[in-house]
Amino acid sequence: MLADRGLKTMVGVVAAILASAAAYQASSVFAPLVLALFIIAIVWPLQHRLQSRLPKLLALAITIVVTVTVCLAFASLVVWGFSRVARSLASDAARYQALYDSLIAWLEAQGLSVAEIWAEHFNATRILRIAQYLGGKVNTTLTFWIITLVYVLLGLLEVDDMRRKVEALGNPDARRLLLAGTRATAQKFRRYMLVRTMMSILTGLLVWAFAKLSGLSFAAEWGVIAFALNYIPFIGPFIATLFPTLLAISQFDTWQAALGVFACLNIIQFVVGSYVEPRVAGNLLSISPTVVLFAIFFWTFLWGLFGTFIGVPMAIAILTFCSQHPSSRWVADLLGRPLQEPIRPPT
Repeated sequence: MLADRGLKTMVGVVAAILASAAAYQASSVFAPLVLALFIIAIVWPLQHRLQSRLPKLLALAITIVVTVTVCLAFASLVVWGFSRVARSLASDAARYQALYDSLIAWLEAQGLSVAEIWAEHFNATRILRIAQYLGGKVNTTLTFWIITLVYVLLGLLEVDDMRRKVEALGNPDARRLLLAGTRATAQKFRRYMLVRTMMSILTGLLVWAFAKLSGLSFAAEWGVIAFALNYIPFIGPFIATLFPTLLAISQFDTWQAALGVFACLNIIQFVVGSYVEPRVAGNLLSISPTVVLFAIFFWTFLWGLFGTFIGVPMAIAILTFCSQHPSSRWVADLLGRPLQEPIRPPT
């Protein structure tokens, strides 16, 4: 019995490694599919309500339009905020050049020849390669979203048919696992996005209020950027604190003021993300904070920035399905939230 259990564990580990390798090598295939499934789980209640009152294709068209509009709205918020800041920075280029020159002079006084380092590592050829890389990433991102939209379109049409096929399965364990796991995962996805939206709004308001009170320029823009980027764990909040700090360096006269801006913005992100959100979410995730951090870094390694966004939902889905079957429930128990009370031995 013990040998069989060890063999099953080894097979499971090997299968997980092979699945991770396949996800890494075929990211262009799996990543849009995973995002499409996540979006379908979020928007399916809207599609279901609409098609109970309208023709199915008309309901699908409305759902797709709403989904695309929301995605474009978030992208537009980020572009609007950064474009407003960028225009101001461009108009104040002389001040930044003076700060740059003073920094270079100070570094060279310490024995660091920045000019040689810059000439060696940041020549015109490298800058051209970076521009070409960024252009390719834009094209890849557009293609990614188009493929995802096609998956969402087809997936919404097949939800009812897929449910009926699962209900007709002859294996009762597989039927129960798929139905219960899918339903529970979709509910957790929607609640996760609801809590994330509430915390993003709170973060944006706090950042706006702090920027307004401290006299930092572009308070509204920083609030909007903090709201939109808060949907991307760790990386989003880091960007939302880094750029206001860079602006504060040039706006305020002392480095202590810029350091204070950086510290206060990080305190806001920490309090909302590490104190308020876990208490609002409660046992929503049923997942250990360590596993959350590992999931973010793991999926970021596999799929880049998209993996950062989808890492926590992927962990939620895996642990939810594990909790639906007795043979894998121990995984969900082990990697779930810490127990509030000690485990009592059976009597």
